[in-house]
Amino acid sequence: MVATQQSKIKKPEVYDSRRIRLTSPILHIGSEVSKLSPFEYVQTSNKVYLPDKEALARGLQSRGKLQDYINAIDNRREITGILRQAFGENWQTATDTNENPIFPEIGISSNWTGTEDKITDLRPMIRNGFGQLYIPGTSIKGAMRTAIAYYLIKHADKYKTPKTVSHIEQQLRRKLTSGELRGAFNQKFADDNLFMNSLFSDFTLKYQEYAPQTRTGPNTDFMRAIHVSDTEPLLKKTLTPANGNKTIVNVPIVTEVLVSSHFENNNAKHRASIYAEMVTDVRTEFTLTIDHEMLSWFRHQQGMIIPFKNSQELLKICQEFAQEQWDGEHDYWNNIEDHKNQGKNLYFDKIRDFYEDEKCPYQTRLGWGSGMTGTTINWLLKDDLRSQLRDTCGIKAPGFEAPKSRRTVTNQDGDSSYLPGWVKLQLLKNQQP
Repeated sequence: MVATQQSKIKKPEVYDSRRIRLTSPILHIGSEVSKLSPFEYVQTSNKVYLPDKEALARGLQSRGKLQDYINAIDNRREITGILRQAFGENWQTATDTNENPIFPEIGISSNWTGTEDKITDLRPMIRNGFGQLYIPGTSIKGAMRTAIAYYLIKHADKYKTPKTVSHIEQQLRRKLTSGELRGAFNQKFADDNLFMNSLFSDFTLKYQEYAPQTRTGPNTDFMRAIHVSDTEPLLKKTLTPANGNKTIVNVPIVTEVLVSSHFENNNAKHRASIYAEMVTDVRTEFTLTIDHEMLSWFRHQQGMIIPFKNSQELLKICQEFAQEQWDGEHDYWNNIEDHKNQGKNLYFDKIRDFYEDEKCPYQTRLGWGSGMTGTTINWLLKDDLRSQLRDTCGIKAPGFEAPKSRRTVTNQDGDSSYLPGWVKLQLLKNQQP
């Protein structure tokens, strides 16, 4: 078989590969399963347990309780009573016939709900193939991609960006008037057609004398030259820094997430709470690799300049986008009036204190909390256009800013105290890929 010209080309290994430390006060990144049924977890007053399902089935079968468990699944009932019958009051430490723990450590979270009432519709966090909590590299890379798009459009003159804010706004208004945008699905793909494809995929490739005639698409997307690994597992552990003050990191919790908005007079209001598995005091690492050689192959068909050449420049772009989000969130929360609504004390002093600093100390926002303003270029659009897009493609709230609602995380006393998703990214020195 004769080798093709493309297969003969060997890509030079010229990389900027940096290890990055990721820290966050608290975050949640959803899994493929949007919520767990009552039989998939067990709640006590201070813990929430997610079982190893295979070990649980073996353990129940060996004690003649497997059919009772199956009946509970069919009727979507909780299983605490079955566990006590099968394993006794110390069911938390039970093992199966192979001595495997039925409730492994990686599936145990502290219960922060501040109540013994039944947690309903528990939202799990994403896990890797070993059942460990982690942050997918795709989530981090997706946040970087949005930051790059925002940066290119904001600095269109500097980087010869073909799609300016005014051009995008004109097209969006036309599509809204014509009825082309209907539902969140259409809005997502409208973004791709309006500007994302032209920013990332409208390139030709040229390596030495080889210039493939490829249609624009995934193969001509310059983000191919960037690889972001999954993070190390978010395993709970104790660190002892040089000052001797021990700290516990990667603490899994289950807590109440409050979805709040406001009335026309800015008095706060809320709707039903969400219960979610989250991680506090996050500390982990991942690898960011930029293939310089591959990046140099890309030539934008309209002359746009790729706005970064190394990891440090890329993180600065992320930082600028984070600052834009930070400023918008600061203004939002300072316009909200604390209020008691439906028996809930909606006091947000701690949230306003969080945004007190003028300079954003974070580089990006991941998972829950990022919302439309963190996953789109919405902060570049005029206020009225953002609202029209929300009313057409999402949940209508005529006359209000977009987005109108926010998620906050309650502490163990039930007070809104934390904002999920804010992340610091620190380049580490003298690290090998």
